[in-house]
Amino acid sequence: MTQRQKKWAIIVIGILVIGFLGATAWKKFFGVAQNKGLASGNGRIEAVEIDIATKTAGRLKDILVREGDLVAAGQVVAVMDTEVLDAQLRQAEAQMRQAQTGIETSRSQLAQRESEKTAAKAVVGQREAELDVARKRAIRSSTLAAEGATSQQEADDDAARVRSADAALSAARAQLSAAEATVATARTQILGSQSAVEAARATVERIQADIKDSALKSPRLGRVQYRVAQPGEVLGAGGRVLNLVDLSDVYMTFFLPTAAAGRVAMGTEVRLVLDAAPQYVIPARVSFVADVAQFTPKSVETASEREKLMFRIRAQIPAELLRKHITYVKTGLPGMAYIRLDPKAPWPARLQTGLLE
Repeated sequence: MTQRQKKWAIIVIGILVIGFLGATAWKKFFGVAQNKGLASGNGRIEAVEIDIATKTAGRLKDILVREGDLVAAGQVVAVMDTEVLDAQLRQAEAQMRQAQTGIETSRSQLAQRESEKTAAKAVVGQREAELDVARKRAIRSSTLAAEGATSQQEADDDAARVRSADAALSAARAQLSAAEATVATARTQILGSQSAVEAARATVERIQADIKDSALKSPRLGRVQYRVAQPGEVLGAGGRVLNLVDLSDVYMTFFLPTAAAGRVAMGTEVRLVLDAAPQYVIPARVSFVADVAQFTPKSVETASEREKLMFRIRAQIPAELLRKHITYVKTGLPGMAYIRLDPKAPWPARLQTGLLE
């Protein structure tokens, strides 16, 4: 290398060094000016995860969605095999019909028993009338026999008829009591048959509910993350089938030091900027501030150690904004969260341009 080339090389290196130092100083001081009055932390977009699971044990018949699909609330995403449940339902329905037939039979028996009771009451009335007549006749016969107007044999016969009528009345009353007992038994049988119908109906409704629950539905608007099971597998009660991300509950978790976290209130406005789309600014609000510090040393003795304390903050993205841009919502994206420590201070221009609404 000639002397002139060495000279030009030194000049170029000097210019580069000066430019680098100038850019560093500009970035440092301009960045400080831009971030004045702001607290910031880096984090990732997260969302609540939901597991779609079976209610009862059974064989997974089919999965109707793929990983990455957007599913609506109430949409059927998988179905279980219901062949056994269908057979159980038919059996329960037959038992319910049998129990309903039992009610009709018991009611017919009750009507019969009430008729027998009515007949027994009539017999009792008849026997009471016969006893009354026999007593009156016996009194007359006894009086006439005493006066000699009739024979003593006739008086004795009339007295025997009284005893016979009294015995017949007792038998009729016993039959009436038996008829009343059979009526009570028939009514009890009706109640038992009605209980059997209710039990059978409850069994039918339970099996119908199990069949309905065999169509696994998404409880929320979300995106399928991954399949846990595959069609044809036998799963136990509570077996996981799919994992969803709830796209109506999306947030960014980040950390702030003690001095900044102590000035953050619930509902404080936050601006999010994602690395994947720095041209957009996403509005959010603080929905959670941890009451326990992270990265806490076992014993905090000095001010420098207290500065190491970090508190977890959660910035919730509005649900209406998520619904508006639902097809672009993704989790796991890194970015920065900015909070104004002074709520009266305006946002910097760079956090106002491209604000999503």
